[in-house]
Amino acid sequence: MPGHKRGGEDITELSYSDCLLSPTGPILMAERDIAKILNARRSFILTDGSTCGIFSMLYALKREGMTSVAFPVSSHRSVYNACRVLGLRAVLIPQKTERGIPLRPEIEDIEAALKGADALLLTSPDYYGFLAPMSAAREICRTHAKPFLIDGAHGGHLHFSDMHASNYADMWVDGVHKSLPALTQGAVVSCRTEEWAAALEEGVKTFRTTSPSYPIMASVEEAVKWPRNEEIERAAAQFKEDFGAVPNDDWTKILIFFGEEADNAQRTLEAQNVYPEFNDGNYLLFYLSPCTTEEDLARLGELLRSLPRGRRVTEGKIPIYSEGT
Repeated sequence: MPGHKRGGEDITELSYSDCLLSPTGPILMAERDIAKILNARRSFILTDGSTCGIFSMLYALKREGMTSVAFPVSSHRSVYNACRVLGLRAVLIPQKTERGIPLRPEIEDIEAALKGADALLLTSPDYYGFLAPMSAAREICRTHAKPFLIDGAHGGHLHFSDMHASNYADMWVDGVHKSLPALTQGAVVSCRTEEWAAALEEGVKTFRTTSPSYPIMASVEEAVKWPRNEEIERAAAQFKEDFGAVPNDDWTKILIFFGEEADNAQRTLEAQNVYPEFNDGNYLLFYLSPCTTEEDLARLGELLRSLPRGRRVTEGKIPIYSEGT
C-alpha cells in the first residue's frame, strides 16, 4: 500500500510476501512449523490477539450446530462477548474465592454445568497463575462426547511442558505476545485434529483482520520458536519461596500479598520503572518470560525488601469477570 513506502518489514500482501487469508508460501510454512511445535493439526497466526482466537473457536462450535458453552464466571470478557455476538447460551460454572483469589472451578461444578451445555471452555493458566483441572475436564468431555476448548492466552510459554493446552483441548488459543517475545496482538489459535480444522479456519477467516501486520506475524513465528529458559524458571521458583509469594502453578507469575499497602507498593515500584502486571487491591502480580534475566529478578527483590505489607483489604479492585487482562 502507498502508506507503507517508508520501508522496513511493514509490507502488505505482495507476490513474494504471501497472503495470510490464503497462504501458500512463507506464511503457510510458518503456520506448519508452529503447528508442529504446538502439537496441533492446524495452527493459525492471529494479529488480533487471543480475542480473535476465542471468537474463532466459538464460531467453530456454532458452525457445527452447537448452541451453548459452559465456562467459569472468571472467564475473559471476550468469551462473554463472543457468546453474545454468536447467539450461544452461556452456562456459567461457579467459582469460590480464597484470600480474595478466584479458585479454579471444582470438577463437580464443571460436570454439572457441562450436562446443560454442548461444549466446555476453561482458562488455563488463569490471571493468578493457576492451571485449570485440564486432565479431569478432558475425561469428562470424553465421557459426554463434547468438545473441550482452552483459553491459553497466558500460557503460550508452556508448550515445552505437559501443562500446555495442546495436551488436553480440541481447540485452544496461545496468547503469544503475553508470555513470549512477540509484538502486541500476536497470538495463535489451534486445533488438535482434522475434525475441527475446517470450522476453525472459517471462524478465523470471519473474525481475523484482512490487513494483517507482517511484523506481528513474523514476531509470532519467532516467539513460538523461542528456546526454553530453564535457568530463569528455576530462579523464579526460588524467588517465590524467598519472598513468600502465593504458591501457584505457573512460573511466570509471581503473586505477592501487600494488602492495604498494595497501592503504595505499586507507586513506589513504578517510580523505579518496575511495573506490576496488575494490582487487585491486595496482591501485586509480577509477570516474567523466557526473556527475563536473573538480574531483573535481583533488582525486583531489592525493591520488594523495602516495601511494607499491610492488612487484607476486604474488597479487591479486579472483579472475577476480568475487564481487561
